[in-house]
Amino acid sequence: MKKRIPAIAMTACALVLSACAVGGRSDPATLFDLGPLKTQQGASPLPALPPISIAAVQVPVWLDSSMMFYRLNYANTQQPRPYSQARWTMTPAQLLTQSLKARIAQAGGVALAAADGAVDVPILRIEADDFSQHFASPSESTGQVALRASLYRGRTLLAQRSFIRQAPSGSADATGGAAALAAASDAAISDIILWLHGLPLK
Repeated sequence: MKKRIPAIAMTACALVLSACAVGGRSDPATLFDLGPLKTQQGASPLPALPPISIAAVQVPVWLDSSMMFYRLNYANTQQPRPYSQARWTMTPAQLLTQSLKARIAQAGGVALAAADGAVDVPILRIEADDFSQHFASPSESTGQVALRASLYRGRTLLAQRSFIRQAPSGSADATGGAAALAAASDAAISDIILWLHGLPLK
């Protein structure tokens, strides 16, 4: 019996190591973005915006990564939770900045990078306060985007406004959340562009 103990111990040890190796593996995360630029239909045509500098969108620390977040509002509204197997292709700040510039260009406007330092061109600064999926129940959720836009000429604040948009999720998972956040982002950016048309940009 004593001679068999080392063999049994070695077998058990091998099984534990094997289990750790399998458990240590992780499947690659599913990647999402805001989708391709959509053709704007049904909206009244607006004149093209004059040149405007677009600063990189700013986000709070918890949103400054490629992780996808959701909140269980029915359990704890103050706890953002990350999906373990879903990621954005880039940070929400980068996704929103890219989408805003593309939409302005699509409408015939000129979107300049703030780093270019264009003279006498107003600069748009946007802060994102929320970019997450909200669950009202285990089976019902929406994508929510909250943006605060500020327009400056030099150091002078010309105008400021907050925009909040929600869109229903088609499914109670990361795929549904990504689609809902894409729709909410698109709506919020449309609101910002419409707001800019009413401001003294020239």
